[in-house]
Amino acid sequence: MRCPSCNSLDTQVKDSRPTEDSSVIRRRRVCMACNFRFTTFERVQLRELTVIKRNGRRVPFDRDKLVRSLQISLRKRPVDSERLEKMVSTIVRELESGGEAEVSSEAIGEIVMEHLRGLDDVAYVRFASVYRNFREAKDFEAVLDELTGEEDPRVATLRK
Repeated sequence: MRCPSCNSLDTQVKDSRPTEDSSVIRRRRVCMACNFRFTTFERVQLRELTVIKRNGRRVPFDRDKLVRSLQISLRKRPVDSERLEKMVSTIVRELESGGEAEVSSEAIGEIVMEHLRGLDDVAYVRFASVYRNFREAKDFEAVLDELTGEEDPRVATLRK
């Protein structure tokens, strides 16, 4: 592991502990060159995932990007970081155990929305507004109707 202070590769593990849910190992390290102490986290990765973007571009899956987007959706909401971390781990495990090395960004978005729906309604609507690229107020109405289980009467009349 490279030292974040001096970039030396000569570092040593001083302490290792699992986190509360045992999904991550926390390691305290010390750089042998400059004596700088730092912490790293190690987690199991079942397979390398590649995300197929809407424009067809392929990029490596980035767990931190998923965490950041969820943190934005959950900003100022009563959801603690432990619940967020547990949800992210569940989503990543679901993606890795899906059997495919490549997964579309749409599939990831749908899985995230499914998990957010059970966690926090406001965060669900926030995420949906970006993921589904809302353009007008009726887009929000449709998602709110989805949440409450009611159907928009304008849509109901169109189906008859």
